[in-house]
Amino acid sequence: MTAGEGYGLHPNEVVKQFDDANLPSLTVALMPIILVLILNFVLSGTVFSADATGFDYLKAKPFSTSLGAVRGIWSLVMALVAGIIFAVAMNWKRYTNVKESINAGVFGSMLPILNTASETGYGNVVKTLSAFAIVQAAMMGLSDNPLITSALATNVLAGITGSASGGMSIALGAMGETFYQQAIAKGINPEVLQRVVSIACGGLDTLPHNGAVITLLGITQLTHKQSYADIGMVCCVIPVLVCVVAIILGTMGVV
Repeated sequence: MTAGEGYGLHPNEVVKQFDDANLPSLTVALMPIILVLILNFVLSGTVFSADATGFDYLKAKPFSTSLGAVRGIWSLVMALVAGIIFAVAMNWKRYTNVKESINAGVFGSMLPILNTASETGYGNVVKTLSAFAIVQAAMMGLSDNPLITSALATNVLAGITGSASGGMSIALGAMGETFYQQAIAKGINPEVLQRVVSIACGGLDTLPHNGAVITLLGITQLTHKQSYADIGMVCCVIPVLVCVVAIILGTMGVV
């Protein structure tokens, strides 16, 4: 209030008016999301499972891949397509123009998809550089505690890629086996290691160049100067502190 801030409209903001009397119920709104979760679980565990029959052509790797490498993508894509079709069918009468609504959804998804893809691709390029071996060796030499080294490596790579999943996949792909062997040698439960890495990837991933941050600021029409201090505190500082606590508890054997 003292800074003159509030929840009023931006001077250049135009709010599109719409009739909220015809909105779907909470149950109808949640059903497509629940369907996606269930289908993804079922498809990845049965239809596209590693021991599923009828996919020998993928097991033979004719396209330099394997079923195990793509089953998560296939199951998720099919679940999302089914969820979209279900959402359209359930709300058909509520649409004034189905084609226009679908087009708006497609165009709206392009910015976050391209932001995330470009950042993750950039991180994978970094991983192939010779300098990455120097960075990797430096991180591994900081401590003999695999919880500390795995958290640092994951956080640094998540920061470089601007992606939690990208940083975690690169860190585990390049150093995962080393972390695992070190944890076993130190008597640390691998499940604790997995949880520390999962927490760590959500720390420095949300630096200013993060795709989600850029998308959020673009949608809200705000700048980094106006908003990043709050975003950084919630999405960077607090997760890093939580990760430190998890490392301490894991090292002590409390968890």
